[in-house]
Amino acid sequence: MTHVIYIEEAISQHPRVKQICQRFPAARKIICERYGEVFNPKAQNFRLQKKQPALILAKKHQGFALPTPPSYHIGARQNYYFSHMLNCLYDCRYCFLQGMYQSANYVLFVNYEDYIDEITSIAAQHSSEPVHFFSGYDCDSLAFEPVTGFADYFLPRLEQIDNAWLELRTKSTQIRNLLKRPVNPRCVIAFSLSPDEVAGKLEHKAPPLAKRMEALLKLQKQGWSIGLRFDPLIYQQSWRQQYRQLFEQVFSQIDLKLLHSVSLGVFRLPEKYYKKMHKLYPDEKLFASPLQTQQGMVSYRQDLEQQMTESCSRMLLEFIPEELFFPCTV
Repeated sequence: MTHVIYIEEAISQHPRVKQICQRFPAARKIICERYGEVFNPKAQNFRLQKKQPALILAKKHQGFALPTPPSYHIGARQNYYFSHMLNCLYDCRYCFLQGMYQSANYVLFVNYEDYIDEITSIAAQHSSEPVHFFSGYDCDSLAFEPVTGFADYFLPRLEQIDNAWLELRTKSTQIRNLLKRPVNPRCVIAFSLSPDEVAGKLEHKAPPLAKRMEALLKLQKQGWSIGLRFDPLIYQQSWRQQYRQLFEQVFSQIDLKLLHSVSLGVFRLPEKYYKKMHKLYPDEKLFASPLQTQQGMVSYRQDLEQQMTESCSRMLLEFIPEELFFPCTV
């Protein structure tokens, strides 16, 4: 339940703002000039806010879609990411957002129209080739969908851009709106999956693996293209057995004909984020793993990271053709 909604004055009369406020009639509404007044101040208690986060409705002014790092792709040369929200409903202990932001409150940028304008412009600049747009970097793409109507708005508009592909990265089971609409052949619903032993310890508030698989299979049955994101790989003593069981469980159920891509990524954090997260969770076993710091990044020891990546890659390639596999290791 949302108890407090901050609203930037400039967009207070935006139809999307009015619609969301009607959804939470009992919530206290507070007008502010810019969302940063609430979101950016230092000395906020992230853990306390996470128990009952406020919703901040704001307007984004620039940087609607940005180039991804070179290794972040699923087959296209042109790749961009964008975020209609800042922060996530879930509480995954490894999530870099806790180290990036001062606040645990949710920011929703309501000016979807401006995102579409920039995406249209970028796609036009590369009209002779596909352009992939990734949603779900600073938030979960679908977890807040009943409130935001984000996918409902974006999908029909991206269908009109012939060379634009959309990835919706999620751990969510909020797929009802997707099931109600025609399948978009240039949209990939990419589910982040972890072994039960990892999800139960670290992915707080997120649906368990079985529920994510249930949602994934419903979408596949309707014809949606699915991506599998095994990211980040998390070390535990029996990690080989855990990931072997995960891959066997997933690929015994999934329809390979509707599988768009599979990726895996290693656990890495900027050192600044790591220090902040360690301070938030001083007793978290994740941060007692065999970690090292190199060039400002915290990750597993190089030998262990390589071992996990190579072993999990070999296991995955037992189930999928190599052309569907996109490891993200840097």
